[in-house]
Amino acid sequence: MIEDSLGKALLSTESIRRKVREIGAKISRDYAGKEPVLVGVLNGALVFMADLMREIDLPLEAYMMAASSYDGYESTGTVDIVKPLNASITARDVILVEDIVDTGITLACLLESLQAEKPASLEVCALLDKKSCRQVEVPIKYIGFEIPDEFVVGYGLDYNQQYRNLPYVASMNAAVANGTR
Repeated sequence: MIEDSLGKALLSTESIRRKVREIGAKISRDYAGKEPVLVGVLNGALVFMADLMREIDLPLEAYMMAASSYDGYESTGTVDIVKPLNASITARDVILVEDIVDTGITLACLLESLQAEKPASLEVCALLDKKSCRQVEVPIKYIGFEIPDEFVVGYGLDYNQQYRNLPYVASMNAAVANGTR
């Protein structure tokens, strides 16, 4: 049973819905008269980006890229862009959509990669922010929730590719994540 592997629920389905609506409305106001390009980071941001796109009342384009920096429960400390962006963003207003920002290392690498394409603007939208884990300072314009330093799953976030389908965000039971249970 999925719930046996989880710790406490941190964010309810309804609180996430409200926050996504709020962020979508803010982006719609901030980019009024423009056509932003959303760039989601696979796989974790997929659920968040799909919901966010439906809350933005503007014409937009959406693309995905992928980076790898985790092995199960642990950060590897290195970032590998495994699926680069396959669209031109030169002179475009770009919003990089992330599921979670913790150390900032992955995000810094992605921003550097996108900045090399010379967008007109480049902002970050993250559902979750673990500021207490930050090793590299990165600018995040749109933040859903600041969360404590816990390993979390649900709403697109995973542990070994599992739990992405949960409609809420929960902490992961450390004993399960460490393989001791």
